[in-house]
Amino acid sequence: MSLPWPAMQSAVQEYYGSTLSGTEDLRTTACCDSSSVPEALKPLLARIHPEVLSRYYGCGLVAPPLLEGARVLDLGSGSGRDVYLLAQLVGASGEVVGVDMTPEQLAVAEAHREFHAGQFGYANVRFLAGTIERLEALDLDPASFDVVISNCVVNLSTDKLAVLQGVKRLLKPGGEFFFADVYADRRVPQALQSDPVLYGECLSGALYWNDFLRLSRQAGFIDPRLVTDRPLAITDAELAAKTGELRFFSATYRLFNIDGLEDACEDHGQAVIYRGSMAGHAHQLVFDKHHAIDAGRVFPVCGNTFRMLKESRLAAHFEFIGDTSRHYGLFPDCGGVLPFDGPAPVLGDGQACC
Repeated sequence: MSLPWPAMQSAVQEYYGSTLSGTEDLRTTACCDSSSVPEALKPLLARIHPEVLSRYYGCGLVAPPLLEGARVLDLGSGSGRDVYLLAQLVGASGEVVGVDMTPEQLAVAEAHREFHAGQFGYANVRFLAGTIERLEALDLDPASFDVVISNCVVNLSTDKLAVLQGVKRLLKPGGEFFFADVYADRRVPQALQSDPVLYGECLSGALYWNDFLRLSRQAGFIDPRLVTDRPLAITDAELAAKTGELRFFSATYRLFNIDGLEDACEDHGQAVIYRGSMAGHAHQLVFDKHHAIDAGRVFPVCGNTFRMLKESRLAAHFEFIGDTSRHYGLFPDCGGVLPFDGPAPVLGDGQACC
């Protein structure tokens, strides 16, 4: 990184505080359009204040199932769109905490707390000023969150390992980091990393996907799971010329705080049966990109997937078959190549899609 963190932090604060006045000012297809939002969430988004929605800069959907009563932390919560969406999903018995470092964004989020309490019939959110690299400096207890989310913010950090380590410290055992971010198909050249516009557009701070996997494992998240991904188009000619052959993807990962996971998908002859009992997922649960689990069917899984399901908030919705007393080798298709689908981004005026 050519610029020291304080200088880049200031550049990011300026970009999101004053340079961008709304979602339409972004110069890539990072933001998902409204047509890509699941039907069940559209009425919830309709209850969020228009000013909050207009300052949304996310790149994915960060609303995993089974959030009722959960305690959720949003890293880089911005104007609060995801906080107020999740507030409705966790309900009156849950809580959502947002952390952001940009005063202008926090001011928008705070200004509409009373409005949303009236809309929902309860108040269950709060916002903290701070940086996601120093979560230990905030008034947050270790092992106190069921889920941590983030939407297109980790790429803006210059100490991503510190972010991941901080998340692991705050998650309960079996909790998960469910987040959307931008990744590159190769390492971004250092010369581009000090460009404030490329950085603010969530491009030049993006990790090479394989480096992200390495950092996750270093932080203690041994088996990151890719949930969804899509290519990003750079629709601005100036930025496209700078990035050249680099390809960028928006991807959602889920990282479970479970100690002792294996570093590969090992076959122990285990299986699960999904009960079909999750609201909105009566026939099938898509756990990640490689696990679409049909209700009522015996579904073979590796040892890590077995533990992710059994030791998380998802456990009550499954039957579990087998243990780790036997080993049958490695599951096929266990990774090692670029995991993202889709063609290379092209210059044009196309709209974002998830």
